[in-house]
Amino acid sequence: MIASFVMEAPRQVSPVPLLLGAESLHQEFATILVFLVFGAIFVVLNMVAIGRLIRSKTKYTEAKSTPYECGEPTFGSAFIRFDIRFYVLALVFVIFDVEVLFLFPWAAVLKELGGFAYVEGAIFVAILAVGLAYVWRKGDIDWIPIHGHKAPGARVKDAPPEPAAARDEKVATGPDLR
Repeated sequence: MIASFVMEAPRQVSPVPLLLGAESLHQEFATILVFLVFGAIFVVLNMVAIGRLIRSKTKYTEAKSTPYECGEPTFGSAFIRFDIRFYVLALVFVIFDVEVLFLFPWAAVLKELGGFAYVEGAIFVAILAVGLAYVWRKGDIDWIPIHGHKAPGARVKDAPPEPAAARDEKVATGPDLR
């Protein structure tokens, strides 16, 4: 088949008339600028006015700036080292909690989706179970680990007994309450 090319005359493009003149275009930008300026002034004035209404009228004292811990006087520094187990346990909880939240919409429409959705859900739960077994076996969800971790105060499986002299020294010095 031979393609035939038809030569058309070039199309005449008429200039597009501007809907807005140059003066009205500047007026539009000026309107936007005025709204931005008044919006900024409104926000700043409200922050200052609301701050003055909410702010305490009493004078600043050293006693008012100290932290309040449930009626107990504070001692020591707030910058102490926490055991990593707090963070690991919290992360594991958040991960499994969010994953279980995915099961609620799935369970609501399970009858409509059929058997294939049931198999997909079973695979999803199996993956979660494998992850839980891994974390459990690793000892990351044990509050007092027994799987060989040597964290301070942790039980170590089949650890040799502590010498009596070291035990007596710990008892004599007492707890460290810095």
